[in-house]
Amino acid sequence: MAQIDRRLRELRGYGWQIATYRDDAALKQEEYRYVARGQELWLPGQAKASLQSNSLTAPQRIKVWQADNFLCRTCGVGTGESYDDGVELSKLNIARRKVRLADGVTETQLVTECKRCHAGRDEREVDLGEMLSRVHDLAPLERKVLAGWIEADRRTPGALERLWGNYRTLPERSRRAIAQAVAGENE
Repeated sequence: MAQIDRRLRELRGYGWQIATYRDDAALKQEEYRYVARGQELWLPGQAKASLQSNSLTAPQRIKVWQADNFLCRTCGVGTGESYDDGVELSKLNIARRKVRLADGVTETQLVTECKRCHAGRDEREVDLGEMLSRVHDLAPLERKVLAGWIEADRRTPGALERLWGNYRTLPERSRRAIAQAVAGENE
């Protein structure tokens, strides 16, 4: 089995696309799915040198996980924690994210992501310049709230957001009662 895994990793280096459970949530951990053929390396002279290696060393992985506080940066689940549905425990890995910097240059950066958040996702690109512009456009109070979330490295819903979430689940007649209570207090 180890030889098969090693050979599949080598094939990826020659442009072969083979999906695993990390790429497709429908696959089990021991399953693979052929997606696309790469270079014909069995024909003499056909295969070019292996493409850039995508594998990270253990110290590189640990450094990224530490920088991300051992949390999935998409959903916030920690390593080994159970998801809200209680079906399975999280497994963290490293994802590559293309980031367009403020100066227009695009670079690939590493980020921690859980198996569920990474499954089935195509390559994502983030426009850092656009995000910085949106931060600049925030009102002072919004910027203060965002700064608090950044400092805590997590965002927990406040009382108002929880109330809004509960309101949205109410039947129409109960929503009207809440709307009337809010309008009555504003007068």
